[in-house]
Amino acid sequence: MLDLLPPLAAVLPHSIGPYIALVLCGFAIGILGHLSSSRALVAAGVILIALGAFLFPLALNVTTDDKPSIDDARQR
Repeated sequence: MLDLLPPLAAVLPHSIGPYIALVLCGFAIGILGHLSSSRALVAAGVILIALGAFLFPLALNVTTDDKPSIDDARQR
């Protein structure tokens, strides 16, 4: 199972735009679900929000080796 994770992480985008779009689509679907009283649409919206805001970025950070450098502000 762990051998499968790096190829899946290579598919995930490294910019923030697609994740924000996924979260916004989740909010739109959730709102539509509340307006139409559809539990399935509300659940789909919540799942999309969780994927875009937490799970996909977490999977990307866990599986990549390049960590951002932390600059010391006192050295500037």
